[in-house]
Amino acid sequence: MRSRLRRRLLSRAAVAVTSLSLLGAFAPAASAHGGHHDTPRRVGYFTQWGVYGRDFQVQDLERSGAAARLSHINYAFGNIGTDGRCLMGNVPGESDPWADYQRPLDAENSVDGVADTGTQPLAGNFNQLRELKAAHPGLKVMISLGGWSWSTNFSDSVRTPAARKALVSSCIDLYIKGDLPQDGARGGPGAAAGVFDGIDLDWEWPGSEGDTDTVYRPEDKQNFTALVAEFRHQLDAYGRTKRKAYELSAFVPTAPAKIDAGFEVRKIMKDFDFVNLQGYDFHVSGERTTAQQSALFARDDFSVDGTVEAWLRRGAPARKLVVGMPFYGQGWTGVSGGGDGLGQSATGPAPAKWANGYADYEELKALADSGTYRLHRDRRGGHAWLFDGTTLWTYDDPQVLARKSAYVRAKGLGGAMFWSLDGDTPDGELVRTVDRALGQR
Repeated sequence: MRSRLRRRLLSRAAVAVTSLSLLGAFAPAASAHGGHHDTPRRVGYFTQWGVYGRDFQVQDLERSGAAARLSHINYAFGNIGTDGRCLMGNVPGESDPWADYQRPLDAENSVDGVADTGTQPLAGNFNQLRELKAAHPGLKVMISLGGWSWSTNFSDSVRTPAARKALVSSCIDLYIKGDLPQDGARGGPGAAAGVFDGIDLDWEWPGSEGDTDTVYRPEDKQNFTALVAEFRHQLDAYGRTKRKAYELSAFVPTAPAKIDAGFEVRKIMKDFDFVNLQGYDFHVSGERTTAQQSALFARDDFSVDGTVEAWLRRGAPARKLVVGMPFYGQGWTGVSGGGDGLGQSATGPAPAKWANGYADYEELKALADSGTYRLHRDRRGGHAWLFDGTTLWTYDDPQVLARKSAYVRAKGLGGAMFWSLDGDTPDGELVRTVDRALGQR
């Protein structure tokens, strides 16, 4: 696991914000202004760094059956450099072209079963995503820009119309047109053309605190609106030349204070096809008291329903709200006070395979099946947790996800989003659960 992911998770504890999004629709988007809402979207994040420690390859989405059940894959993440342009280059900790498009895959790990060669211009994750789309023609791939650790330069890069125009143009050149930096046989003009079908903005957060080195200003709110409009304008203009509708989405927060500080909701929703609502990290293992991280309903606390209602009250169309769902859990150890463990003091984050306080669903399922932990449910609140008397994990299992999916359908929302696909079981249990519960696509 990369250090930036761990920093992303632990830092979120301080700001207590949450995000969630469900997404789907295999039919081509009608336009960014209307968007298709006839069927719920199924959106899954694929992490760039997951190909290392977790050894989670794009091909695993085909093997598990998840690819056939997704409408969108969000590739996490693209970065913005200090020059205000989309960044791709050998800058340690800031970009990873090796994972993105340089790393050769052997036949066993390739979607099409053919090993990469040393002379092809595109390899790595980008080429595998291209092969996955060829196998699933309705599948869309979005480049997600920013994330917790890579939102650092957003505010500095969007302060003037000229700066916004240059930033957007650079991102479209790099990802939509596919003009990658040349590195030996890899890269070059158009090398990644056709891989990405749109752009997902993951600025955390305009107008309010995010990661420790992320700049934010009061004027971010208006500048974000202008940035969204510039992306919409340039994507539509390029799309007309290709007779293709490119999509535009964003990852947005749960906390009302963060919504109001950074988002002119009615204005931006006209330009977005959909937004992914933060539906997890309501509470995290960096806090000193155990709590739910992703409840559907909660009184006097963050919840999925509270997030949805906050965005609806501010003018967001229900059909454009995609609910985020976690494929991981938050955990505490040294839990005292007895009972079911919830709402009790703890000494710190629970030990886990990839990062203390953070465990993939696959790991938590094994704990649940071990007999060491007792599974608890808040049936009214719609969340679950494991507790062994000392260690507590709050997470979403298939039963919770099925209920959330039913909620999405009942509210006429835009779908479901998953962070992240590498947390599922090898047979894609969680994706399969949500796909079935959302119903016909």
